[in-house]
Amino acid sequence: MSVKIATWNVNSLKVRLPQVLQWLEREKPNVLALQETKTPDVDFPLQAIHQAGYQVVYSGQRTYNGMAILSLNTCSDVVADFPNWADPQRRILGVTLGDLRIFNLYVPNGENVTSQKYLYKLAWLHQLQQLLAQELKTHSKLIVLGDFNIAPHDQDVYDPLACAGQILCSDKERKAFEEICQLGLRDCFRLHPQPDKSFSWWDYRMNSFKRNRGLRIDHILSTPVLSAYCQRCYIDKLPRSSERPSDHAPVVAEFSA
Repeated sequence: MSVKIATWNVNSLKVRLPQVLQWLEREKPNVLALQETKTPDVDFPLQAIHQAGYQVVYSGQRTYNGMAILSLNTCSDVVADFPNWADPQRRILGVTLGDLRIFNLYVPNGENVTSQKYLYKLAWLHQLQQLLAQELKTHSKLIVLGDFNIAPHDQDVYDPLACAGQILCSDKERKAFEEICQLGLRDCFRLHPQPDKSFSWWDYRMNSFKRNRGLRIDHILSTPVLSAYCQRCYIDKLPRSSERPSDHAPVVAEFSA
């Protein structure tokens, strides 16, 4: 049995819906986690997703944030908030699919390391760590994926020297990412040999995509029980080269028992 699971920050589902539907038809994932849908629940394109053959759970917000998980099977045990921390921003969505527990994340950007938004990001990551620690007590098959807004290592950055200490690459952000992994999660992308300068996000400005001046900030983490069966993990850059693309590319992991 093989399972294909993907994450994609679409930066507005309204704008990118045709691309998402095309990608679903081409790639046929079992699960697609979306971030930055920027769509209130009342406007979610439910019919189009169902016509594509997918069930969906979503937690929307106008203009900003917004999460969705598309799946071939019905989800249960939905979580859209931290259990002990009030956060109005729609940035987390957890579901159960069979014996899989999946958490879709849109980690705050943080703006810059001197900003209040940076402190919010660090607090958010602390809450996430606590939540995942609890989830891991009861779920040996856990996948945590999404836009982490963290490039974990220098190899995940187009110019490590220029980005050193900056937002997305700061020591505190990287430490938070490492502490989450130390709970018992593995970076699926780094389980396999990968091309140098593999990135999942490129700024719209300065021809960043054409020059491959990017960052790897979209990740799929899994427990050892699952990572042992991860046959492949890759970044699909094709959608980033389309007309009016998201600034992120899908990241895909394939598991085969």
